Amino acid sequence: MRRIFLFLLACLLALAVAFGLASLPGHVAAQVGETSISAPTGVAAFALIILLIIVYAALRVLGAVFRLPRRFRLWRSGRNRTQGDRAVTRTLIALAAGEPGAARRQAEAARRLLGDTPQTLLLAAEAARLGERSDEAQATFRMLAERKDSAFLGLRGLLREAILRSEWGEAAALARRAEAAHPGGSWLRRERRRIAIETEDWRGALALADGPARAALAAAAAEAETDAKAALKLAHEAEAADPSLPAAALALARRLRAMGRERRAETMIGNAWAEAPHPDLAHFLLEPVTDPMARVNAAQRLAARNPSHPESRLLLAETALRAGLLGEARRYAEALRAEGIAWRRLWLLMAGIARAEAGGRDSAAEREALHAAATAGGDPEWRCSACGSPAAKWQPVCSHCGMVGRLKWQVPPALSAPVSLPEPKIELLGIDKGSAGR
Repeated sequence: MRRIFLFLLACLLALAVAFGLASLPGHVAAQVGETSISAPTGVAAFALIILLIIVYAALRVLGAVFRLPRRFRLWRSGRNRTQGDRAVTRTLIALAAGEPGAARRQAEAARRLLGDTPQTLLLAAEAARLGERSDEAQATFRMLAERKDSAFLGLRGLLREAILRSEWGEAAALARRAEAAHPGGSWLRRERRRIAIETEDWRGALALADGPARAALAAAAAEAETDAKAALKLAHEAEAADPSLPAAALALARRLRAMGRERRAETMIGNAWAEAPHPDLAHFLLEPVTDPMARVNAAQRLAARNPSHPESRLLLAETALRAGLLGEARRYAEALRAEGIAWRRLWLLMAGIARAEAGGRDSAAEREALHAAATAGGDPEWRCSACGSPAAKWQPVCSHCGMVGRLKWQVPPALSAPVSLPEPKIELLGIDKGSAGR
């Protein structure tokens, strides 16, 4: 109804205009050269209106013709965008489904339709990587790395490839470039720490570490540091972070001894023994002491810092045996046996005591002790608290699971089958008494 009303109103307006033009008085005359034209004013006005309409229509047609190529480009661009978006979606689906062939085809289609944008290049690189086309993936990642708007994406891909190939030098250089392109990324921080650990750049790893890993990394950095002052500072940091870590105390004590501060080094070893006794601590303390009785006295002072610990009594028994104090050695060893300690080191020590008591001759007591040593449980050893794997010596990183600062000195769990253990030794009798920390 409304449309009919508007149409009737338009017709009335047109009639009114026509009537108004027809009622205009006078004539309009025009002369072009020898040709003259004369018409009533109404007719001339109507003709002018028609001319204007024709000119306007012609201009619109010409404008549409000139705009046709641009409209075609926009249409084609929109079609490519739509098809390209579909190709991107199909690429993502193929990547998620683990279909490298389909992913590469769809990624190529996306690049053809959308051009080399960061998104299409990244998808193409990931598709090539999924298809184990390392060269193709690296080339695409390099294209990303050369663009300012996607440099980090390319560098991350190249860094990941370098790590997979264990090319740690190249990985370190790429990590520095990635840090410059996108500073402070948590993922990059983890990867930089991993690279530093793999290259044994302990100071670099320490700068990127936090939590319990700092003590282990600081101790390793102190041992590797060639500058005495820097090494002493790192050793202090390691000891402060974890006073119970023997490696930290040893790193600090070694630096103090090298600087001629023997008394201070002995104090640090005593403090560490009070926290967590370890054979390496005793070895370091007694190393410069050659007189057997002096070694006994030094061992007694050290054991007094943690008298109830089995390592303290084992140390007293060993030094007493070296000094020829067989009664004292047996007393300490028997006290350990009474407490239920059945370490191989203890049984080997008992065998050494029995041989010394027999004047260096073979005896039934020695054979019995050696047999017990062969069937005894393992001695305390370095063992990763994360994966449970043993280690022959202390190191900042577990060689099995890669966790940092998780090696602990502990008695191994009961084993269901015999395992190959390091041969213990007893220095006093010429039998090896291995220390897992050395």
